[in-house]
Amino acid sequence: MSALAPEPCQALEVRVRGRVQGVGLRPVLWRMARELGLAGEVRNDGEGVLLRIGGEWSRLTTFVASIPRELPPLARIDGIETRHYAGVLSGEFRIAESFGGEAHTEISPDAVICAACAAELCDRGDRHYRYPFTSCTHCGPRLSIVRRIPYDRAATTMAPFALCADCAIEYGDANDRRFHAEAIACPNCGPIASLIAWGNTPLPAREGMDCVALTAKLIHDGAIVAIKGLGGYHIACDAQNAEAVGRLRRLKRREKKPFALMARDLSVIRRYCVLSGEEARCLAGAQGPIVLLDATGPHWLPEAVAPGLNTLGFMLPTTPLHLLLLQEFDGPLVMTSGNISDEPPITEDGEAREQLGGIAAFALVHDRKIANRVDDSVVRIMDGKCRLLRRARGCAPSPIRLPAGSDTTPVIVAMGGALKATFCLLKSGQALLPQHQGDLENVGTFDDY
Repeated sequence: MSALAPEPCQALEVRVRGRVQGVGLRPVLWRMARELGLAGEVRNDGEGVLLRIGGEWSRLTTFVASIPRELPPLARIDGIETRHYAGVLSGEFRIAESFGGEAHTEISPDAVICAACAAELCDRGDRHYRYPFTSCTHCGPRLSIVRRIPYDRAATTMAPFALCADCAIEYGDANDRRFHAEAIACPNCGPIASLIAWGNTPLPAREGMDCVALTAKLIHDGAIVAIKGLGGYHIACDAQNAEAVGRLRRLKRREKKPFALMARDLSVIRRYCVLSGEEARCLAGAQGPIVLLDATGPHWLPEAVAPGLNTLGFMLPTTPLHLLLLQEFDGPLVMTSGNISDEPPITEDGEAREQLGGIAAFALVHDRKIANRVDDSVVRIMDGKCRLLRRARGCAPSPIRLPAGSDTTPVIVAMGGALKATFCLLKSGQALLPQHQGDLENVGTFDDY
């Protein structure tokens, strides 16, 4: 942080760098400035967050010193730069319109549903009750919906969904956790989920059930269902149903690779695996990865889930839609990537029906486009630490900070090998890695790469 001596102008320009867009930092800074009686503005731009702020010098220095201590859960600051500002400031501190420029800031990874949104999802008196796309500044889609930066709603696949009056109130209320939450939505104005039949089997009667509950009924009855998630499709079936798991393996042409599993909570996972404290923390964290676990619990799943292996890959529900679905099950679901083996996960609805229709008779879909394909991250605890085996949802594209002095090195693009491919951009003292893409021997993966 730059050190400044007080000057008569008593105004500063403050540059905040790091993971600072789409994480609720501007609302936090707005509240801090209002509480201290400071004037000016805060905005997103191509380099991060920019403040121009004025007031009593002691309050200005208090404000700047407090920024690192007041971060919202998903934010990370890599640097704060300050300099005196001699321009004209607005009278009351405000959140100003973003502007672009060359991009030098991070896009935040997608984050799993937070506890507050999960509670609203189950509250019959809340307007977000059983809404599969509820989110706030602490959780929800980021990388999977963003098309460009600065990160604003207009730059995401949420742009077609105009805010209703209630959402607009929350978006503009500084005391609400959805204050300037760009992915904010509700049943009246946001994306809508629907269940469709891809095969010749018609949908069963609803009997008062919504589309998520009806999906659960189909899976209970042995069906294989495609599910459109954050960064692509999943294919789901009942993991305890040996016939359904075997059928999925044959239809997906996946002979031996293990299937990922999703369970409603840690207690379900503990039936099949013994969890260490670090494994439980990884499962329940905001990244929400698949965690590879020793299958040493008292219960067993069909051999076809993970043929010949003594490990299982479990994750907890990552989105409101997944949470609603898993609440209907006492056991785990197979939640494998929505693709033909070795193909990249599918993101387009028409392609999904064409390629997955021969696997899944039904599909739980929605009308929000996926901007960026993002698979599930995979981790394993080794030597007491969480080690990334596949860097994707929840982890990408967070950069890796390089040793001091690396910020003076030239910009370098490193292209990885053909297997489990990704690439790396070395820039400004950081290694920037995008999400896992797959094996380049496959044409679809190579095109995506």
